[in-house]
Amino acid sequence: MSDDRIIRAAPLTAQAFAPWGQVIEAAGDPDRLINAGRCGRWHDRAAPDVEGRAGISVFRSQSVRLPYRFRLVERHPLGSQAFLPMTENPFLVIVAPDEGGHPGRPLAFVTAPGQGINLARGAWHGVLTPLADPGLFAVVDRCAEGPNLQEYRWDQDWTVLG
Repeated sequence: MSDDRIIRAAPLTAQAFAPWGQVIEAAGDPDRLINAGRCGRWHDRAAPDVEGRAGISVFRSQSVRLPYRFRLVERHPLGSQAFLPMTENPFLVIVAPDEGGHPGRPLAFVTAPGQGINLARGAWHGVLTPLADPGLFAVVDRCAEGPNLQEYRWDQDWTVLG
């Protein structure tokens, strides 16, 4: 394993993830109290950005262990994609900058309990990668007809360490 193909996963923070989208979490005090003061609302934490119709789907993915090896990333040019875990288990988030229509060197983040993400339209990202079973997620993304997936495969593995 070549050291230049190793990525150290960092904790997911809104600031570090900002170039690829938004972190969705109940951080800090709620923006307002609703339901007779019984419920805190963290308002408008991410904005779906899709051409056509947005929908809500449920995904179940097999979990992986670190170190994790991958070659495949993808992006969705016609819409953002939000992953909201339906458990408190962490998941791995892999992203890469766009370099002239191809992904650059990837980065990796590990979520904390209660964190989800909204990947920006066109952001290169790894596939859904839960670190524990069940890998159950609500996903808000484009559900309209037409092509919205571009995949890229490197010719060598990248390895993510914890």
